[in-house]
Parts: sequence; C-alpha cells; structure tokens
Amino acid sequence: MPDGVTALPAGAEPAKPSDAVEVARVLGAWGVKGGIKLQPFSSDPKALFSSKRWFLEPSPAKLAQRVPALVRVKSAREQGDGIVATLHDVDDRDAAEALAGARVFVSRASFPTPADDEFYWVDLIGLAVTNREGLSLGAVVGLIETGPHCVLRVQPAEADADEVLIPFVAAYVDRVDREGRAIHVDWQPDY
Repeated sequence: MPDGVTALPAGAEPAKPSDAVEVARVLGAWGVKGGIKLQPFSSDPKALFSSKRWFLEPSPAKLAQRVPALVRVKSAREQGDGIVATLHDVDDRDAAEALAGARVFVSRASFPTPADDEFYWVDLIGLAVTNREGLSLGAVVGLIETGPHCVLRVQPAEADADEVLIPFVAAYVDRVDREGRAIHVDWQPDY
C-alpha cells in the first residue's frame, strides 16, 4: 500500500470525509453499459470533474436504497444540462439504474482552487455579514442564483427577524474575508 493509506477491513465501507460537499444527484442510467446521468448543483460542475472518487448516500425518498459509499469514476463529461459518467464496477444498465436518486458528495479538499475573486457557495455559507458601519446583519444561510448574479441569503441573529437578501456584486460587497470568516457589505438592514 502507498504511504499514508491504510487497508480497510474486508467488507468495510470507506467513511465519507468530514469536508464532503453534496455536488449532484444521480438521475438514472445513461446508455446500456452502466453509464449514469447526474444533475449537478452548480452551473460550473468543476468539483465533479476534479475528483475521481465520489461518495454516495441513498436518496432520502428511497429509504431502502443500497448504494456503495464510494465509487471510482472512469469518466465524466457534460451532456446537455447534465453530466454523464461511467464508474468502475457499474457495468450494466440495471446497476446504474439502482443508483437513481443517490446523493453525490466530493471532498472539499479536491475542489479546484478558485481565483482570488471567485468563491464556492459552500465557502460563503456561515460567514458573518457586517456593513460599513460595523453593524452585524447576520450570517449567510444560502444563496440564490438569479441568472445575472447570485444573491446572499442572510439570516439575522434575532429569531423573528426577516431574512436579508443582498446581491453578491461588487456594488454592494466590499470584500470577502475568508480567513476572518466575514463578508463586508455596503447594505443597511432595512433595505
């Protein structure tokens, strides 16, 4: 075995890494030789292509579904608005169809490094949002894709406060401090 790699006991499933991020869902079989079609959760599915190991979890809608915890990717490419892939040990349509609905995860460590002014959504969620006056607006709980740009969904600390929506554009976002886990904005809570 290579240095740093330990063998799993026979029959043991590899554990999903603690930094795993859900990046897609298996839609079903593609072709007759075991290919699968996936719905990526990003318009730019670099994370799917950056790793040759995908971690799977059963569909929440299929409680009895059994899927391998780890699959090794032979090939993956864009096909229309989805992704098609072939996997090691998935050699026929029936095996591929059995994966339909499965959730696909990739280790965050294997994502390509973004440019200085690019961010993965997963890296923005949880960051504190503060305006120019130093007023805390809350924390990012999600993002909305609107086409031309994304919008930050910020939940104030007060439980009864409404969510604040801030366009994620240079006109309103002064800077993202990854190390300080904060986003500094030109925004007021009553906008």
